[in-house]
Amino acid sequence: MKLSVLGASGGIGRHVVTLALADGHEVTAAVRDPARLAVQHDNLRVVRADALDAGSIKDVIAGSEAVLSGIGAAGRKDPLRPASTSARAALEAMASTGVRRILTVSAGPLNRTGAGQSFASRRVFGPLLWAVLRDVYTDLARMERILRDSDVDWTVVRPPRLLNAPGTGTYRHLVEGGPGGASITRADAARAMLDFVTMPETFRHAVGVSA
Repeated sequence: MKLSVLGASGGIGRHVVTLALADGHEVTAAVRDPARLAVQHDNLRVVRADALDAGSIKDVIAGSEAVLSGIGAAGRKDPLRPASTSARAALEAMASTGVRRILTVSAGPLNRTGAGQSFASRRVFGPLLWAVLRDVYTDLARMERILRDSDVDWTVVRPPRLLNAPGTGTYRHLVEGGPGGASITRADAARAMLDFVTMPETFRHAVGVSA
């Protein structure tokens, strides 16, 4: 497939790029600083672009079969609201280029129903994380609403605590539920995103993933 990756030099984005190339896909990686993506491959095109600006990424995603975004907040008080701003930009660019599929990264605590989660996650860790990271999660919730209100084939991936350990290549997932576990590696979250690209049951749904 021809895939576009936004936030390709970030923690999950970098893994999406390397795994997609290993799977044999053609990848266009959008980064603000190409020097931060130390990946070279015949099937990789690295483009300097601002994922928060529709005009900047229009040429990046043109001709792609799916957009995968690893855009997230730079800190607890990121004034740019990167998740929701990038979602709006991506949808605008997609509308002008005819791309229909987008996958983004959210967070496990956005599952406010508690479906598929442990008692501790529902009653202890979730509320605690919301108290500490309210601005980040509010931006992610806004991003999810923007996607739900669109007419594209979106999927939101909700991982729990993200780890930098090597990926295992396996994960658990639950549509509109979970995550069931307390953590997942960034590499395995990226693996899930790529697997979901062609998984119809994930279209227009949030999916919890965990180790």
